[in-house]
Formats: sequence, C-alpha cells, structure tokens
Amino acid sequence: MKILVTGGAGFIGSALIRYILDNTSDSVVNVDALTYAGNLESIPNAVNHPRYRFEHVDICNKVELQRVFREHQPDAVMHLAAESHVDRSIDGPSVFIQTNLVGTFNLLDTSYHYWRTLTQDQKSAFKFHHISTDEVYGDLELTTELFTEATPYQPSSPYSASKAGSDHLVSAWGRTYGFPIIITSCSNNYGPYHFPEKLIPHVILNALQGKPLPVYGSGQQIRDWLYVEDHAKALYTVVTKAEAGQRYNIGGHNEKTNIEVIEALCALLEEMAPNKPVGVKKYRDLITYVPDRPGHDMRYAIDASKIKRDLAWVPNESFDSGLKKTVRWFLDNKHWWQRVLSGEYQLTRLGIN
Repeated sequence: MKILVTGGAGFIGSALIRYILDNTSDSVVNVDALTYAGNLESIPNAVNHPRYRFEHVDICNKVELQRVFREHQPDAVMHLAAESHVDRSIDGPSVFIQTNLVGTFNLLDTSYHYWRTLTQDQKSAFKFHHISTDEVYGDLELTTELFTEATPYQPSSPYSASKAGSDHLVSAWGRTYGFPIIITSCSNNYGPYHFPEKLIPHVILNALQGKPLPVYGSGQQIRDWLYVEDHAKALYTVVTKAEAGQRYNIGGHNEKTNIEVIEALCALLEEMAPNKPVGVKKYRDLITYVPDRPGHDMRYAIDASKIKRDLAWVPNESFDSGLKKTVRWFLDNKHWWQRVLSGEYQLTRLGIN
C-alpha cells in the first residue's frame, strides 16, 4: 500500500512515518510545507529509503497537490498537516484558518476527484484518514466525565475552532459524496522529536539551561497524555483496519495536572541529569507561575474504549515509562534540539502570556 501523509515532518507525522517504514512493507509519500515546526531530521530512517518519497508542498497549493496525486497514485491519505499550537492561534489566528480549513478543503477536494478516477476495487480500498484533536470537544467538568466519539463540539480557541471546522468538512464529504473518510481525535501527545514550544520539551530544555519553568495560572489544568509512538501505531491500525465512516478517540488513559507533569519532569531530571546549571540547587526551584492564557480549558480526558473494542488497540506506555523515555531521548539527542534552537525559536512560549 502507498500512503500519502500530510505533515509528515511534524511531531506526530514523523512518528507515523518512522513507524510505517520500520514495521510495515508499505510506502510513504510525505507532503509537508516545512513551516517552522517541520523538521526532516525527525525522520532519520527515511534518508535514501526505497519506500519513502518527500514532496515539499503546501496543502494550500491545490495545483501542486493535484500534481502529487497524479504522480504518486496513493492508496490512502493520512492528513496530519495543521497549525497546532493554541498560544500561537491566539496571537495570529489567520494562518490557522488558512491551513486547517482552506488547506483541508483543498486536500479533500483533490483526494475526492482523484478517488473518482479509480477502479471500483481501488475505490473500495481507499481511505481518507483525518487526524484531529480532543480540543474540538472543549472543556470537561472536573469530574469523571470523558470525551466519547459522540461528545458535542465546543471549541474554545482559534486553533480548536479551526480543527473543528476541518472535522466538519471531512464529515460532510463522507455524507454528501460517499467519500470513504475516517476521523480520529487524540489526546496530548509527548515523546521524542517534540517541538520545544510544547509543555514537556519546553520544561526539559529550560531546566537544562537553568531558565524559568512557566506554569499557566494555578497549574491545575488536566490533560490526558499519550506517548507519540503509541499514537503512531494506533493511526496505522485505524487506516488499515477501520471501516470507512468511523471515528475513533485515541487516548493514553493518563490524566495529569500540568503542575504534576512539571514536577515529575523535575524529579526525573534530578535523577538523570544531576549536574545542574550554575546557581540551580533543585530543578523544581525554577517553577514560575505566570498569568493564565485566555480561554484556557481546564480538563481534557479521552474515552478510548471504542478503538480498544473494535481494533484491539491499547497504549503500550504508561505515563511514567513514556516520560522517562522522553527525558532520556532529549538528554541523548542534543544535536537535534540544539539545531532546532539555532533558528528563530529560542525557548519562548509563543503566545500572549
């Protein structure tokens, strides 16, 4: 099978491509615009790989998308290309609307017209897999309530609103045109090759440099954490086994408050990186509370029972085991994140606060 992956140089997309190349016989066409968070060094196993091709294409460029489909003739599309950071969406929402809505429309329309040219057998086998986020559901009360596949949408930020809109476009193409779509919504991912603006890598790298560890508000916001390599396996399982028209929530069953995550990272760094920066006695002394961001959701939590029941997927990593692997990776791969930090991004949170 040949799979066209959009956003394959991003965090989750690169994990997906690494998984496919290492664990299957399928081929991958990586379509990525290489914006600020895209990094081909996150796919080291793709270099000169016979089953991998890279197309430096923006999904907002419909003419180029059409060329990619003509030349590569994919059997499935896995759509991960998106602007994805809430803080950045608050400061500059327009690029989120352009990429996440207009770009998704371009990809849908191009994929649909390509699908119509296929033989009946090829049409039946084709899948358009749209990868979304639990943030489209909005805020959960601080109870035992969980997001299910039937939870109504209540997005809170420009980012989550743009992703909700793209979900609705994909659903509409499935219902109106009979296009074989699948939608998955995931909880917060973490793991190797994570871009440093996000919470976990941001804390690790700031701590190693003796910089403040910013905590929004009280730090009591709750997220369900999913190790990115578990997510990659889930995505491949969905695109190869799920029926068209289905949607699945993918979560790690790891609810933690933000302050718990930061304190756990500090404890791991005490153990794994005991030689601290000058002037730092304990990593947790770097924790600094800052004003909360506008519209900050308090709790996300995924009910992943459907994907377990239908497709027999469960995460392999606990939060503790995944977090330890993540810290170890960042300690052992300074060349990767130092090259990332040598550009415009210099460990600042990219948002209003």
